Amino acid sequence: MKTVLLTGFEPFGGETINPSWEAARRLDGETIAGARVHARLLPCAFGSALDTLYRELDALRPDIAIAVGQAGGRPDIAVERVAINIDDARFPDNAGRQPIDQPVVADGPAAYFATLPIKAIVAALRERGLPATVSQSAGTFVCNHVMYGLLHRGGLRGGFIHLPFLPEQAVRHPGAFSLTLDDCVEALRLAVALSVTRERDLALSGGSLH
Repeated sequence: MKTVLLTGFEPFGGETINPSWEAARRLDGETIAGARVHARLLPCAFGSALDTLYRELDALRPDIAIAVGQAGGRPDIAVERVAINIDDARFPDNAGRQPIDQPVVADGPAAYFATLPIKAIVAALRERGLPATVSQSAGTFVCNHVMYGLLHRGGLRGGFIHLPFLPEQAVRHPGAFSLTLDDCVEALRLAVALSVTRERDLALSGGSLH
């Protein structure tokens, strides 16, 4: 059976919950498209997030890894296309670190592209009635840090999805878009299913996602 690693973050920036972890942990242990999902929590901290991610990758040896984060203020589910080799924090992470213009990986390439079927995921989400878009920037905070580190590690299909605020968060941010937890869970379930199916089809055909 194929294995999928699904990660979410702890709350940050004054929030008490994080939709990425609330949604990811709902799918822990679920079998989707014939693959077993393992949800893991990452600290919202530069360095420590990748240390935790790499430990889980070594322990689980997943075929696919989808990291998930919160992007409060975005108007939809954002499926990320690219991660850049830069850490540039507007405010400190949960460990008090605030790197400015630092590389994620010294001497690493400038960027990595997601190896998930990002446009197909967005199309499937929209067909299901969920607002979604391909995003061209994962930012420069811990989400981008994790996406870059995941893709730099290589050896599996991987990418990143940003979720908007949950309604209980949005009430404290007037005008902010929100999505229910059930919709966030369904979005991740669809993303996992499509990624697993595409991986299986490509393995049979000898093709590539690139």
